[in-house]
This record gives sequence, C-alpha cells and structure tokens, in this order.
Amino acid sequence: MSLVHEIDYGTPKPKTDKTVTLTIDGMSVTVPEGTSIMRAAMEMGTQIPKLCATDMVDAFGSCRLCLVEIEGRAGTPASCTTPVAPGLVVKTQTDRLHQLRKGVMELYISDHPLDCLTCSANGDCELQDMAGAVGLRDVRYGYEGENHVFARKDGKPNDNWLPKDESNPYFTYDPSKCIVCSRCVRACEEVQGTFALTIAGRGFDSRVSPGMEESFLGSECVSCGACVQACPTATLNEKKVIEIGKPEHSVVTTCAYCGVGCAFKAEMRGEELVRMVPYKDGEANRGHSCVKGRFAWGYATHKERILNPMIRSSIHEPWKEVSWDEAIGYAASEFKRIQKKYGKDSVGGITSSRCTNEETFLVQKLIRAGFGNNNVDTCARVCHSPTGYGLGQAYGTSAGTQNFDSVEDSDVIVVIGANPAAAHPVFASRMKKRLRQGAKLIVIDPRRTEMVESAHVKADYHLALLPGTNVAIVTALAHVIVTEGLFDEKFIRERCDWDEFQHWAEFVSLPQNSPETVAKLSGVPAETIRGAARLYATGGNGAIYYGLGVTEHSQGSTTVMGIANLAMCTGNIGRKGVGVNPLRGQNNVQGSCDMGSFPHELAGYRHISLDEPRQLFEKDWNVILDKEPGLRIPNMLDAAVEGTFKGIYIQGEDILQSDPDTKHVSAGLAAMECVVVQDLFLNETARFAHVFLPGSTFLEKDGTFTNAERRIQRVRKVMSPKNGYADWEITVLLSNALGYPMHYSHPSQIMDEIARLTPGFANVSYDMLEKRGSVQWPCNDKAPEGSPIMHVNGFVRGKGKFIITEYIATDEKTGPRFPLLLTTGRILSQYNVGAQTRRTANSMWHAEDVLEIHPHDAEQRGVKEGDWVKLASRAGETTLRATITDRVAPGVVYTTFHHPDTQANVITTDYSDWATNCPEYKVTAVQISLSNGPTPWQEEYERFSKETRRIVPAEAAE
Repeated sequence: MSLVHEIDYGTPKPKTDKTVTLTIDGMSVTVPEGTSIMRAAMEMGTQIPKLCATDMVDAFGSCRLCLVEIEGRAGTPASCTTPVAPGLVVKTQTDRLHQLRKGVMELYISDHPLDCLTCSANGDCELQDMAGAVGLRDVRYGYEGENHVFARKDGKPNDNWLPKDESNPYFTYDPSKCIVCSRCVRACEEVQGTFALTIAGRGFDSRVSPGMEESFLGSECVSCGACVQACPTATLNEKKVIEIGKPEHSVVTTCAYCGVGCAFKAEMRGEELVRMVPYKDGEANRGHSCVKGRFAWGYATHKERILNPMIRSSIHEPWKEVSWDEAIGYAASEFKRIQKKYGKDSVGGITSSRCTNEETFLVQKLIRAGFGNNNVDTCARVCHSPTGYGLGQAYGTSAGTQNFDSVEDSDVIVVIGANPAAAHPVFASRMKKRLRQGAKLIVIDPRRTEMVESAHVKADYHLALLPGTNVAIVTALAHVIVTEGLFDEKFIRERCDWDEFQHWAEFVSLPQNSPETVAKLSGVPAETIRGAARLYATGGNGAIYYGLGVTEHSQGSTTVMGIANLAMCTGNIGRKGVGVNPLRGQNNVQGSCDMGSFPHELAGYRHISLDEPRQLFEKDWNVILDKEPGLRIPNMLDAAVEGTFKGIYIQGEDILQSDPDTKHVSAGLAAMECVVVQDLFLNETARFAHVFLPGSTFLEKDGTFTNAERRIQRVRKVMSPKNGYADWEITVLLSNALGYPMHYSHPSQIMDEIARLTPGFANVSYDMLEKRGSVQWPCNDKAPEGSPIMHVNGFVRGKGKFIITEYIATDEKTGPRFPLLLTTGRILSQYNVGAQTRRTANSMWHAEDVLEIHPHDAEQRGVKEGDWVKLASRAGETTLRATITDRVAPGVVYTTFHHPDTQANVITTDYSDWATNCPEYKVTAVQISLSNGPTPWQEEYERFSKETRRIVPAEAAE
C-alpha cells in the first residue's frame, strides 16, 4: 500500500461546457473556457512551480513563482491568474523563467528556517519541493533575511520573532515558518466561510493572525482543518504528525459522524492512524471537513473503550470479563429461555444509525428470522421517521430530493428547524458560499442560530416562531402563495392532481391560515411571513433544507407534508437548485431506514403485511416471516413495564440518554431480564445491561454508509478490530448461536443480498462503488448511474399529492407552574449523546451542557451568567449552568443533550408525532429556578452509574 495522492491543479475547474484550445510547450491542449494556464498545463501533465496556488481556493497570484511566457505578450504573467484563450502559445520553462523563479525562491529561503531534517513537514513540504523544482542551490542574500526565525538576534530579544502557538489541541502554528502565501486565510474565507484568519502587518512584518492577534483556541477558528490542509509548509501542522511522523500509506473511507458523509483519506503508519485528510474526490464534501471528522477520532483508542465481552446476572453485580464464546452463548441462551417462557414476541432489538448498512440489515434480519417477530426499531425513527412518512405520502419516496452540489444553483434557500453550521458544518460551508455569491436566505427557527447571521451572511428573513407552531407557519406561507397567485400552475397541472390542489388551495386560503391569524399563534409578524413567502415563490430556484426542529414534534409528519406542498405549488422540484432536503443527524440515519429497521417495513420501505415483498424475503432467507408489524421502542418499553417484553438486543444505540422521558426508559430497561448492549463504551443504557458485546469503530470494518443525499459510500477497514470482531461478525455469531445460521465471509456478500432484495439498490455492489466512488439510490435498471436528483420527470408515486395540513396545538402546554418552553439542539464540537466526542479534545470547546435563557426571563428569576439553575418539567428535573443571551426569545429556553450528567431528556415528555411516534423533543413546558447543585435524581443517577460500571477482570473473576 502507498499514500493516495491527489493532483493539485492549482486553480478550481470552471463550470462551463465551452472549450478553448491552446498550445503549451509545443503541445495542443483543449480545456474549459475560463481555465487558468496553470490548470491547463497540469491537465496535460506539466506542473508549473507554485506556492500560493491550490485548487481548493481561487487564484491569488502573490508568490510570483508560476510565471510563464506567452508569445506576443510582454512580461511574464502568473499562470494561476491568467485564463486560457484560443490560439495562445505558452512556454512554461525558459532560461528567463528559470532565473526569475530561482530569484523568488532565494528570497523565500533567506528568511526561512533551514531545519528540514528535523521539521515535521520533511518530505511533505511544498517549499522544499519547489526549491528542488527551480534548481535552488544557494541564496545570494544569506539565510537570516529580516530574521523571523530566531528568538534572539545578536544576543538580544528579536522583536520580529513570534512564539509557536500550541493552544489548539489538534494543530500548531509556527510563525517562523510562514511564507505568507495567504492560502490558509483564503481557505478559511472561501472554503470554510468563517473568516477567522487575516494577514497582520505589511512587508516583512506580515504574518498570519487569528483574529486580532489572538491564539487559535481563543479566536473564532472552528478547527475545521482547512488552513492546515492548505498550508504548504510546517507553519500549520497536525500535532499527531509532529508526534508520530509522516504517514506511509492511506485508505479512503467515510466519516462516521453526521449525515453529510465526508470522504477522508485515513493516513497511516502501520496500523496507527496519523491523520484524517478530507478527500477531494468525495462528492459529499469536495475536500472539506469539520473539527469532528478531521480531528476527533481519538475515541477509537480511548482508555475507556471496552475490548472484552462481559456478562452479569444482575445489574447490581459487577461486570465479569469472559470469552466471546461464553458471552454469545449466554446471550443466546437467555433469549431462548425468555421466548420459551414468555412467547416469541417477548424479545426484540434496536439497530444503529452509526453502524453500516450491512450491519443494520443483519440486525433486522436476525430479529425477523432469528427471533421470529418484527420487534425491530432504530434511533432513526426518533429523529427522522416523519420525513419517511411525510415525503412518502406526498412524493412516493422517503428521502431527500437533491444532491449537495444542488445548493450551488439555488437562488433562495429556506432553512427550517435546522442549524447546519453546528450539526452539518461541511454542507453549511457550501451553503454559505452560495449565500455570499448572492442567494437569498430564509431561516425559520426559534433561535437566532449561526445561520441567521455570520461572517458575510445574513438571513433576509428570520421567522423566530414559538416552538410547536411549525405547521401554522408553513401553512401561512402557502396561504400567501395561493391567495396572491404566486403558485406555478403549469407545474401543478402537469405533475400533480389539479383537483387535489384546488381542494388544498381552498383550505390554505381560509382566514384561520392567514399570516395575520398565525402571527398571534407563532409570534412571527404577519409581514415577515408574507415577505418570506413572496421571496420563496418568486426568487428563482427555491430549496428547502430542514432538520430535527421540523420532525421532532407532535405534528412532525404534518410539517413535512406542508413543506412538500410548498415545493410542489411553486414548482421547486425535479431540477438543480431546488427540492426538499432533510438534513440527517447521524452518519447512517438514511441507511438504517433504507435497510428495514422499522417494525412495519422491510428493506426498501415495503410494508411487512404485503405478500409479494414478504415472500421474496422468505424465499431468500428460508424462513416464514410474521406479517404483523412489531413494536416500536416506546411500545417495547411500555410492554416491559407491563411484564410482557423481557429481552432486547441493542446495537450501537444509547436509548437511555437519547430517548425522551428518561425515567420511563429506565423503568422499561430495569424490568427486562436480558439486555444485550453492543457498543464501544459502557454507555448509559449499559447500566441496565446483562451482556456487553464490545463493538468496533468505523476504522476497523468494511461496509457502506448512506448519507443525507442518499449517497452510498464505502467504509474501508484501516486497522484490525481492537475488540476482535467487526460489528457484523458479532451479529452473525449471535444469530448462529440462536439457531438461525448466517454465512458471510465479507460485507460485500451482505450488500449483494441487499441488492437482490431491495429494488432501489438493485445495481449496487462493491465493485460498482470501487469504480464509481459512490452512487445515489435508486440505482437499478431504470437508473443505472444512480439518481442525483429525484422526481425529474415525474414523482415516484405518479402524481404529486397535496395534503391538508391542519394545525393542532401540542398537548404540552405552558401554564403558571411551567411558563417557559424548552427546545433542544446540537453544538458544533459535540455529536449526538457525546459518547465519541466527549472522549476527545473537543470537550475543550463544550465541556458541559448549558441552558440559554433570555435576559428578561433571567432577570425575573434572579439568574446571572454562569449560575446553576434547576430546569423542571412535568416529567422530571435536572440542573445545569445558565448562559444569558438574546439568541432565544423571551419565554423560550434552549439546551443541548451531549452530556449524561445533565440528562436533558429527563425533562422531555412522552408526547410524540401522531403518525410515527417520533418523540416531541422540541417542545417541553418548563420552569427555571436558582439551584445549589445537582437534583436528588442526578445524585442517585451518579451513584447508580458508578455501581453498575464496576468491572472484574477475567483472571480476577476466576
């Protein structure tokens, strides 16, 4: 194996079909119009020396190393900033150019450290490479220059010298090695969009500066790594590279954090991971990354990771380390015992949105074929099941309509109930780039999120609605579009049922759905609603992106259908730049849904009661399947409390921390006789487990993830599983022990089975993914190349369906006891329940969950910045620190759910979406009061947590 090398063409590729032919070094080359001479030369295999140019950012022309000669033109223009033209004759290497480049390099080297042998970038330094490329052998100006290199000069302190900045936990900044090429500054601006870096000073005093000469950690830097990736020297370098050394081979794989699905090169020394470098050919991320995917992978080798199987007969006993054979045998015998005693429906399982498609598919297969029932559910249901139901009803398919590239053609972007800057940062960077280019932005969110206003981006409309009024707002937008005649009649007549549209239009036109009426419910001024509706309907290509702030409501499915109505009535479906796009929270939420993780659906969203698909699976699996839908997670917990559900197999999911009404979850788990948890760490759910099967990380397995844009991508094994098995192998072991044999030697065989049984995956195989890199389902004979954009010539269901979306207020009401509304969300540095990111240096940015409260509400309660406060609801109470901010409106408070010591979900209730049981996380009536410390519930939780995490090593147990 060797490193995966990617060609740096120096400047970005133009987006045009027009071509230009010119001559470079005597060879004819044809390239797209607008291509730089530098890129044109590289495409024919000639690398022109460069330092300030890289194809991730626009041409800059500052280093003067890429000079060329053009026949008929005076001077020596920079090839990076000079576009091609028909008939140009270009020379990239002459005596004159050689001397000019050599002179430029002499100036660079005259004020640069010459510690190449001990430098962390030795062998991976573009300055070193270019010195060789121009034939530099000596420097006429000496090697001290203005001397930014040494701390002391002539025995005195050197005012030009700056110390190395090691404040960031993941990379260092060494000013002495900076050549002021501005690549890091431009990457921060053009790729990431944070604008955290600048060039301070002039001439020899010029240096890269985070903010106003702050440290990297203290600045606005979000640690995405774009600057480190862009740096041509060791000025910005990963601490792991400094510690371990230069990697010697790399493997392309897919990030295991959010639903963007960034492709990375895992760069290795042996089986030790040195760094993760974003892969430019990754179609989801296009070479960009965030702090989690780029740097927060240390959890894979964290000391708290469990590597040995463990069992115990009671949750009050310490864990006993055992062999794999004993653990699997014990789990299987317990499940058999329970089913024999309580019936076949007394057990079930939960699939993981963090595991691969193949692993998820096997878990639901084990439950349906091995347990003999359909008691299977997934964490995807508690976040995006309303997406599946709502889009399925309106369009006929349960997924987003676009690819991420589509945003580059959007004219109006609507973000509803999502904060991509925190939860999907790589896609947010692409979105913000389009906004800086002139696209308009509408944000519908109770909070003033980072999307409402950030560097060079400001929403044209921010609809700061009261939590729980999504349906009313969406219907009010439709009211304006219909009553003002802004709908696309041609599209509707061609693509939808006109009679259904008229019925729907009559409904949305009712006075109860007018902006003036809805303003009283939502707190959003009527004119703001009208302005946003007019902009979306008339502003050109309109794209809607939404998140959990839409789905995690009692009317989540209704809101999704309302969004689908908006897109159809304006004709914003079926082409680039438009569409309805759910932003999935975890890396394989889409995939876990696709794979049949719901109790009523087989893979491909086909109902279990339908004879044709069920019989297809029965024939392939050689088993008779139950045609009755099984239990969802809340139903399993209810049945456990009632005494009829006694065993559960949970792969890669922490329902005790992530599911609502923590006390009810605890009671359900405590009532079970066999809880099997398969995970990396002793998570919160494992407190109630009887068997713990150590799982594997994404670095230790082969498989596929499916991201938010339906893109199926390879996950590749880069190191041996530290626990001994990949997760799919553990499920096979358990299934075999249960008496339902599975025979797979590689995940590619599981994908072949998925393709055989799932129409949308029919042409998907590992061979295809090796050749293509990735593919978006549906990928079958009708769409052999996949489907980047859905519903191009017609909806999957035939005619698009307009659905009545009547607003029904949630049963969760504020009142004298609980006058405030709590809503929840995520933060950039942490991920989901924090099991992974809390075990990395990311906790430097977010060490605890805090409660955002408006100054007015804080003053009324005597709350000051940083005070401990008690957060109480009808379901429970907890304590956490308060931060006072006007990002939330009066009457609304906000917190995250990343830290188990807070247990925010002890506050949330058991109200859920009417169609899918998706929990209503986003609306909880609460009260805030000052607190002296943890609540009794938190103290008991901490005590019990310590008791249930005791481990007796295998030798001690013997």
